Amino acid sequence: MEEKIKIIKDLSIEEREEVFADIARVLEGTAREAFVEGNRHFAALSANMAQAIRVNADELARDEMANAERVLLQATAVISQFNAAHPYRMMSHAIH
Repeated sequence: MEEKIKIIKDLSIEEREEVFADIARVLEGTAREAFVEGNRHFAALSANMAQAIRVNADELARDEMANAERVLLQATAVISQFNAAHPYRMMSHAIH
């Protein structure tokens, strides 16, 4: 994922939008896992970031590349933080 951040300037607008959609999808997955584990604050942060990226993906892909890189770096930092705290993925996502 970090290699995509480095080459974001070389991608077309459609490819950049795909990268933002992928990042948003991963953030939504981490939000779901954090919610199931009881970490509601992190789940809310991750879900809100995913929603903001989805809503603004078109603008981020077309406008200033420095802003797009900054958003991608922040999103990958959130994902990395979650992966570091939860190195083993859940097999089931049941909420009782």
